[in-house]
Amino acid sequence: MTSTDFIVIAVLAVILLSAAGYIYRAKKSGKKCIGCPEGGSCGGSGCSGNCTHCSSCDSSQA
Repeated sequence: MTSTDFIVIAVLAVILLSAAGYIYRAKKSGKKCIGCPEGGSCGGSGCSGNCTHCSSCDSSQA
């Protein structure tokens, strides 16, 4: 393996760990719909963690 291979692997590892950390922190803070602007507040309106049922999280708007 060359040094370029190690750099590519390191960059991919950083990206994957950052994404996993974001998901972990979002779930820990109580967000039901990660990536949804109102994901933290749609749980009380019958969303049950499914973004397609939130008024402003409708997947057809994307």
